[in-house]
Amino acid sequence: MKTIQDSLEEILYLLRIPQRKPYGTMEGNVKKALKIATDEKDSILASIPTDLREKGSTLYASLIDGKNGLQALLACIKDKDPDKVSVGLASSLDTIAELELLQAPGLSFLLPEQYQRYPRLTGRGTVELTIEKGDGSTFSPEAGGEPRKTAKIQVVIDGYSAPLTAGNFAKLVIDEAYNGANLRSTDQAVLSDNGLDKSNGYSVPLEIKPSGQFEPLYRTKLDVQDGELPTLPLSVYGAVAMAHSEVNEEHSSPYQFFFYLYDKRNAGLGGLSFDEGEFSVFGYATAGRDILSQIKTGDVIRSAKLIEGQDRLVLPDEK
Repeated sequence: MKTIQDSLEEILYLLRIPQRKPYGTMEGNVKKALKIATDEKDSILASIPTDLREKGSTLYASLIDGKNGLQALLACIKDKDPDKVSVGLASSLDTIAELELLQAPGLSFLLPEQYQRYPRLTGRGTVELTIEKGDGSTFSPEAGGEPRKTAKIQVVIDGYSAPLTAGNFAKLVIDEAYNGANLRSTDQAVLSDNGLDKSNGYSVPLEIKPSGQFEPLYRTKLDVQDGELPTLPLSVYGAVAMAHSEVNEEHSSPYQFFFYLYDKRNAGLGGLSFDEGEFSVFGYATAGRDILSQIKTGDVIRSAKLIEGQDRLVLPDEK
């Protein structure tokens, strides 16, 4: 599923090329995703728990042949209509995210003893953020709609690879800590405020799971130049990570998170961000990624809700 996702996310970058769009390359990316999805159908469905298999089969069929599936996306690319390609691509990525949410419940490793008292997420969850313009302006309309005073962003948070970071974020969300939080926009990121006056989160250690490894590393950055890569890369547009602690970089902030606005044109060798392997990435924006580029400093998170995954959130004994 990650390989399929990577192949499609490359098209997001290709669509931003201002000159003539490389539709041939886009077509190749979709055909690659289709081949993998078709060849690996049995293993994709086998990774979904039995009680969710029927829903997974429906989502899989939608991904292949649905109204906004990969076959339909191919047709949009052949028509060379960038707007239709963008809409179809977003829909396919959303379906992929839904399939990933169904896969493999529970953690496959034990947390270190010193972190047993921390909130943790034992699987995946979905958070919905409602964003409001701070200056009274509007977000651009959805296809065929009216300009919007508020817009929604959905974030899939991954407790498999970052259980402590995702768990702390989910706890803050259900505690309504982000309701009313101010946002700040830079060229590379959209950041929440630091929450010093309202944070009741934990000072979570830097948590990064290396690709191919069984469990996360704690308080340790990866040596990307030496070939160490994270399971949850920062080098994806809409990656969600915690800022570093103001005390030291071995810990994440207990409250402040950011959306990373990855741009391959400003990346290093291999297309990786210069900050890859240095932050606790714990999820990705799925629905509403187009909103990120419209957020300006002074905009506000009107509300944040954990709409899926609360049953996987394990809270510590407060005593």
